[in-house]
Amino acid sequence: MTSPADELSTASAKLRTLVTDLRDCRGPWYVVNREQRPYPQRIDNIGVPYIVATTTTDPTHPPTMADYIAAMDPRVGAALATALDEAATSAEQDGGIIQGSTAEALLDVARALSGNQP
Repeated sequence: MTSPADELSTASAKLRTLVTDLRDCRGPWYVVNREQRPYPQRIDNIGVPYIVATTTTDPTHPPTMADYIAAMDPRVGAALATALDEAATSAEQDGGIIQGSTAEALLDVARALSGNQP
C-alpha cells in the first residue's frame, strides 16, 4: 500500500514534469477576445506565439471553460507541486499521518492527478 506521503510526492513529481515539458509555454495564459465571445474561444500564452487550447463553448454563453483553462496555467501547477511537496514532507515527519483539512485536500488533489480514488 502506498503511503499518503508517497502519493503526494508522486503527484508533485508528475506535475513538475508536466510544467517543465511545456518549456516556453509556461504562462501566463489568457482568453483571446474574451469580451467578444468568439466561437470557439482561444487560450493563448503571453509572450510567445502559442495557442494553448481552444474551446467550443456556445458563443452566447460566457467562456467559462476557457476561463478555467487560462486560470490553471502552469504557474498554478508549479505552486501546487510545491504545496504537495510540503504536505508530503509534513506527512513523513508526522509518521505518515495527514493532519488538517488543507493536507487532506492536497491528498485528494494527488489522488486525482494519479487517477486514484480516496
